[in-house]
Amino acid sequence: MPDTPSPWWSPGRHADRRPFLLARNAVTRAVRGWFEARGFVEVEPAALAVSPGNEAHLSAFATEAIGPGGEREPLYLHTSPEFACKKLLAAGEERIFSLGHVWRNRERGPLHHPEFTMLEWYRMGEPYETLMADCAALMALAAETAGTRAFGFRGVEVDPFAQPERVTLAEAFDRWAGIDLMAVLDDRDALAAAADVRTAADDTWADIFSRVLVEKVEPNLGRGRATILCEYPASEAALARPKPSDPRVAERFELYACGVELANCFAELTDAAEQRRRFEIEMDEKQRVYGERYPLDEDFLAALAQMPPASGGALGFDRLVMLATGASHIEQVLWTPVP
Repeated sequence: MPDTPSPWWSPGRHADRRPFLLARNAVTRAVRGWFEARGFVEVEPAALAVSPGNEAHLSAFATEAIGPGGEREPLYLHTSPEFACKKLLAAGEERIFSLGHVWRNRERGPLHHPEFTMLEWYRMGEPYETLMADCAALMALAAETAGTRAFGFRGVEVDPFAQPERVTLAEAFDRWAGIDLMAVLDDRDALAAAADVRTAADDTWADIFSRVLVEKVEPNLGRGRATILCEYPASEAALARPKPSDPRVAERFELYACGVELANCFAELTDAAEQRRRFEIEMDEKQRVYGERYPLDEDFLAALAQMPPASGGALGFDRLVMLATGASHIEQVLWTPVP
């Protein structure tokens, strides 16, 4: 029988983890200082929400509120503070950031944990390219604070001080999968024929797109220097604004370092009717795949109709600390991992 690993609180195991945890604290302080120096206000969104998010493959933790009279209201632990932060933008805040816990079910592994820390920030009236510069600065800040010149994970290294490479999804599919993405856009059969990946009869276009992305594209990202993967197909950017010059794609990008997805950022969609339509499509897909759906946050949709143009980003803070400290597993950088 294999030995049962000691619990995270055992003195020996904690001693091994402690240097990572102290580095995490230092990076936390540095990140807060970076945002505050640029006029951002830190906000603390409530963890309980009417809707945890309306993306098909997000799984949430459900609970309920019990009122003084025993009345019960279903609630969820949020998977992101996004809805709450956008309500604050509608209220008049201009530059905000949140560094707090979020919860996602069905996720656990070296890079995933059911409870983790998300850094989200929003800039009113600024283009999403500004967030690309923010991401580069945050990587450099984490590296400098942790005292490292290179990020590393599973044998892949990145210079966190180098300017990230910018690659569109169309360029990435052509370069690493040999697929003309725009020629097969939303054409399920054409994509299946072009893709050198396993497909099933009930796969949707999005299923095949995701498989190509994971198997052919992502392993090549963030090697030597970080990669900004941008201009996602509009159907793969549920909360992002279409690119004005080409509405087939959205103003969305993801940041990769050492093959690890670090951040997801976009110019925010502010069309409430379009957002409702997209959410309903996502929830129909969730119903088809998982047999459940989450309610829409009507308060969020009402706020979205009043929200000014803005750009926002979400960065996995624990992953950033992992890369900056050389940790191999997310639980090495969490003070108290979930049992």
